[in-house]
Amino acid sequence: MGLRAAVFVCITSFLLAQHPGALFTHWIADSLTLWKSPVTDQHLWTAASYYSILAKVPTAWLHFLRSLVLVGAITILWSLNDLRAGNIMFDGGSIFLFGTTIVVYLNSVMPSFSQFGAAIPPHLPADLFPKLLRTTVLDLASNHLICSVALTGVLALQAARYFAEKADDDDDGEDYVLVDSEAESSKPTASRAKTPEKELPVKPPTLETVN
Repeated sequence: MGLRAAVFVCITSFLLAQHPGALFTHWIADSLTLWKSPVTDQHLWTAASYYSILAKVPTAWLHFLRSLVLVGAITILWSLNDLRAGNIMFDGGSIFLFGTTIVVYLNSVMPSFSQFGAAIPPHLPADLFPKLLRTTVLDLASNHLICSVALTGVLALQAARYFAEKADDDDDGEDYVLVDSEAESSKPTASRAKTPEKELPVKPPTLETVN
Protein backbone atom coordinates (compact mmCIF):
# COMPACT_ATOMS: atom_id res chain seq x y z
CA MET A 1 0.00 0.00 0.00
CA GLY A 2 2.78 2.43 0.85
CA LEU A 3 4.61 1.71 -2.41
CA ARG A 4 1.49 2.23 -4.53
CA ALA A 5 0.72 5.52 -2.81
CA ALA A 6 4.32 6.69 -3.23
CA VAL A 7 4.29 5.89 -6.96
CA PHE A 8 0.97 7.69 -7.47
CA VAL A 9 2.10 10.77 -5.54
CA CYS A 10 5.37 10.96 -7.49
CA ILE A 11 3.56 10.71 -10.83
CA THR A 12 1.00 13.34 -9.82
CA SER A 13 3.72 15.69 -8.62
CA PHE A 14 5.63 15.29 -11.88
CA LEU A 15 2.54 15.96 -13.99
CA LEU A 16 1.70 18.96 -11.86
CA ALA A 17 5.16 20.42 -12.25
CA GLN A 18 5.59 19.66 -15.92
CA HIS A 19 3.21 19.38 -18.82
CA PRO A 20 -0.46 18.81 -17.93
CA GLY A 21 -0.75 20.60 -14.61
CA ALA A 22 0.81 23.89 -15.67
CA LEU A 23 1.19 25.04 -12.09
CA PHE A 24 4.93 25.65 -12.49
CA THR A 25 6.06 25.38 -16.09
CA HIS A 26 3.03 26.96 -17.79
CA TRP A 27 2.91 29.69 -15.17
CA ILE A 28 5.32 31.65 -17.39
CA ALA A 29 2.49 32.24 -19.84
CA ASP A 30 -0.64 31.70 -17.77
CA SER A 31 0.26 34.31 -15.18
CA LEU A 32 0.24 36.97 -17.89
CA THR A 33 -3.34 36.22 -18.92
CA LEU A 34 -4.92 35.11 -15.65
CA TRP A 35 -3.48 37.40 -12.99
CA LYS A 36 -2.36 40.50 -14.90
CA SER A 37 -4.98 43.20 -15.33
CA PRO A 38 -5.53 44.53 -17.89
CA VAL A 39 -4.40 41.84 -20.34
CA THR A 40 -2.40 43.63 -22.99
CA ASP A 41 -1.49 42.54 -26.49
CA GLN A 42 2.10 42.15 -25.37
CA HIS A 43 1.01 39.63 -22.72
CA LEU A 44 -0.98 37.70 -25.30
CA TRP A 45 1.91 37.63 -27.80
CA THR A 46 4.25 36.32 -25.08
CA ALA A 47 1.81 33.57 -24.07
CA ALA A 48 1.15 32.61 -27.70
CA SER A 49 4.88 32.37 -28.42
CA TYR A 50 5.32 30.06 -25.43
CA TYR A 51 2.41 27.84 -26.49
CA SER A 52 3.71 27.62 -30.07
CA ILE A 53 7.05 26.32 -28.77
CA LEU A 54 5.30 23.85 -26.45
CA ALA A 55 3.09 22.58 -29.28
CA LYS A 56 6.20 21.42 -31.16
CA VAL A 57 7.57 19.09 -28.49
CA PRO A 58 8.79 15.71 -29.79
CA THR A 59 6.26 12.92 -30.06
CA ALA A 60 8.36 10.71 -27.80
CA TRP A 61 7.82 13.19 -24.96
CA LEU A 62 4.06 12.99 -25.42
CA HIS A 63 4.19 9.19 -25.38
CA PHE A 64 6.21 9.35 -22.16
CA LEU A 65 3.58 11.57 -20.54
CA ARG A 66 0.76 9.29 -21.67
CA SER A 67 2.55 6.29 -20.15
CA LEU A 68 2.93 8.16 -16.86
CA VAL A 69 -0.77 9.00 -16.79
CA LEU A 70 -1.63 5.36 -17.53
CA VAL A 71 0.63 4.06 -14.75
CA GLY A 72 -0.82 6.58 -12.29
CA ALA A 73 -4.39 5.61 -13.18
CA ILE A 74 -3.67 1.88 -12.82
CA THR A 75 -1.93 2.43 -9.48
CA ILE A 76 -4.76 4.40 -7.90
CA LEU A 77 -7.44 2.04 -9.27
CA TRP A 78 -5.52 -0.95 -7.93
CA SER A 79 -5.66 0.41 -4.40
CA LEU A 80 -9.47 0.13 -4.39
CA ASN A 81 -9.21 -3.67 -4.33
CA ASP A 82 -8.53 -3.56 -0.58
CA LEU A 83 -12.06 -2.19 0.02
CA ARG A 84 -10.93 -0.33 3.12
CA ALA A 85 -12.77 2.76 4.25
CA GLY A 86 -9.69 4.95 3.87
CA ASN A 87 -9.07 3.72 0.33
CA ILE A 88 -12.66 4.27 -0.75
CA MET A 89 -12.83 7.78 0.67
CA PHE A 90 -9.39 9.23 -0.11
CA ASP A 91 -8.55 7.20 -3.21
CA GLY A 92 -12.09 7.60 -4.53
CA GLY A 93 -11.74 11.37 -4.38
CA SER A 94 -8.29 11.15 -5.94
CA ILE A 95 -9.64 9.06 -8.82
CA PHE A 96 -12.39 11.62 -9.46
CA LEU A 97 -9.94 14.56 -9.54
CA PHE A 98 -7.35 12.64 -11.57
CA GLY A 99 -10.03 11.62 -14.07
CA THR A 100 -11.29 15.21 -14.26
CA THR A 101 -7.79 16.37 -15.15
CA ILE A 102 -7.54 13.80 -17.94
CA VAL A 103 -10.94 14.71 -19.38
CA VAL A 104 -10.27 18.46 -19.31
CA TYR A 105 -6.84 18.01 -20.84
CA LEU A 106 -8.01 15.77 -23.67
CA ASN A 107 -11.18 17.69 -24.51
CA SER A 108 -10.03 21.28 -23.99
CA VAL A 109 -6.26 21.67 -23.70
CA MET A 110 -5.10 19.44 -26.56
CA PRO A 111 -7.48 20.95 -29.17
CA SER A 112 -6.31 24.43 -28.15
CA PHE A 113 -2.65 23.43 -28.51
CA SER A 114 -3.30 22.24 -32.05
CA GLN A 115 -4.06 25.84 -33.07
CA PHE A 116 -0.51 26.84 -32.12
CA GLY A 117 1.12 24.15 -34.24
CA ALA A 118 1.85 26.67 -36.99
CA ALA A 119 4.48 29.29 -36.41
CA ILE A 120 3.35 32.57 -34.89
CA PRO A 121 3.55 35.27 -37.58
CA PRO A 122 6.26 37.89 -37.17
CA HIS A 123 5.08 40.72 -34.98
CA LEU A 124 6.11 43.52 -32.70
CA PRO A 125 5.15 43.56 -29.00
CA ALA A 126 2.82 46.49 -29.64
CA ASP A 127 1.03 44.89 -32.60
CA LEU A 128 -2.67 44.06 -32.31
CA PHE A 129 -3.25 40.48 -31.23
CA PRO A 130 -5.67 38.43 -33.43
CA LYS A 131 -9.13 38.11 -31.87
CA LEU A 132 -9.47 34.42 -32.70
CA LEU A 133 -6.24 33.54 -30.92
CA ARG A 134 -7.13 35.79 -28.00
CA THR A 135 -10.01 33.55 -26.97
CA THR A 136 -7.88 30.45 -27.41
CA VAL A 137 -5.07 31.80 -25.21
CA LEU A 138 -7.46 32.82 -22.42
CA ASP A 139 -9.31 29.49 -22.53
CA LEU A 140 -6.05 27.57 -22.48
CA ALA A 141 -4.86 29.41 -19.38
CA SER A 142 -8.18 28.75 -17.62
CA ASN A 143 -8.07 25.04 -18.45
CA HIS A 144 -4.50 24.83 -17.18
CA LEU A 145 -5.68 26.33 -13.91
CA ILE A 146 -8.46 23.73 -13.62
CA CYS A 147 -5.95 20.92 -14.15
CA SER A 148 -3.50 22.33 -11.63
CA VAL A 149 -6.19 22.76 -8.95
CA ALA A 150 -7.45 19.20 -9.52
CA LEU A 151 -3.96 17.69 -9.24
CA THR A 152 -3.25 19.76 -6.14
CA GLY A 153 -6.44 18.31 -4.65
CA VAL A 154 -5.14 14.81 -5.40
CA LEU A 155 -1.96 15.52 -3.44
CA ALA A 156 -3.99 16.98 -0.57
CA LEU A 157 -6.18 13.86 -0.37
CA GLN A 158 -3.17 11.56 -0.38
CA ALA A 159 -1.53 13.60 2.38
CA ALA A 160 -4.74 13.43 4.43
CA ARG A 161 -4.86 9.68 3.93
CA TYR A 162 -1.26 9.32 5.15
CA PHE A 163 -1.92 11.23 8.37
CA ALA A 164 -5.20 9.36 8.95
CA GLU A 165 -3.49 5.97 8.63
CA LYS A 166 -0.65 7.14 10.85
CA ALA A 167 -3.12 8.17 13.55
CA ASP A 168 -4.83 4.76 13.31
CA ASP A 169 -1.50 2.98 13.67
CA ASP A 170 -0.67 5.03 16.76
CA ASP A 171 -4.02 4.12 18.30
CA ASP A 172 -3.50 0.42 17.56
CA GLY A 173 -0.11 0.52 19.28
CA GLU A 174 -1.54 1.63 22.60
CA ASP A 175 -2.64 -0.98 25.18
CA TYR A 176 -5.99 -0.59 26.81
CA VAL A 177 -7.32 -2.56 29.83
CA LEU A 178 -11.05 -3.14 29.85
CA VAL A 179 -12.64 -3.56 33.27
CA ASP A 180 -16.05 -5.18 33.59
CA SER A 181 -18.03 -3.10 36.06
CA GLU A 182 -20.35 -6.01 36.96
CA ALA A 183 -17.47 -8.36 37.66
CA GLU A 184 -15.72 -5.69 39.64
CA SER A 185 -18.81 -5.09 41.80
CA SER A 186 -19.40 -8.82 42.42
CA LYS A 187 -15.97 -9.36 43.97
CA PRO A 188 -16.16 -10.06 47.75
CA THR A 189 -14.92 -7.19 49.78
CA ALA A 190 -13.05 -7.64 53.03
CA SER A 191 -15.21 -6.55 55.98
CA ARG A 192 -13.77 -4.71 58.93
CA ALA A 193 -13.15 -6.83 62.01
CA LYS A 194 -15.84 -6.55 64.64
CA THR A 195 -14.80 -4.82 67.81
CA PRO A 196 -15.08 -7.27 70.75
CA GLU A 197 -17.52 -6.26 73.44
CA LYS A 198 -16.03 -5.47 76.82
CA GLU A 199 -17.52 -7.46 79.73
CA LEU A 200 -18.56 -5.34 82.67
CA PRO A 201 -17.93 -6.71 86.21
CA VAL A 202 -21.03 -8.03 88.02
CA LYS A 203 -21.36 -7.18 91.68
CA PRO A 204 -22.69 -9.97 93.95
CA PRO A 205 -26.09 -9.23 95.54
CA THR A 206 -26.07 -8.05 99.16
CA LEU A 207 -28.78 -8.35 101.79
CA GLU A 208 -29.67 -5.31 103.81
CA THR A 209 -31.23 -5.69 107.26
CA VAL A 210 -33.92 -3.37 108.51
CA ASN A 211 -33.90 -2.47 112.23
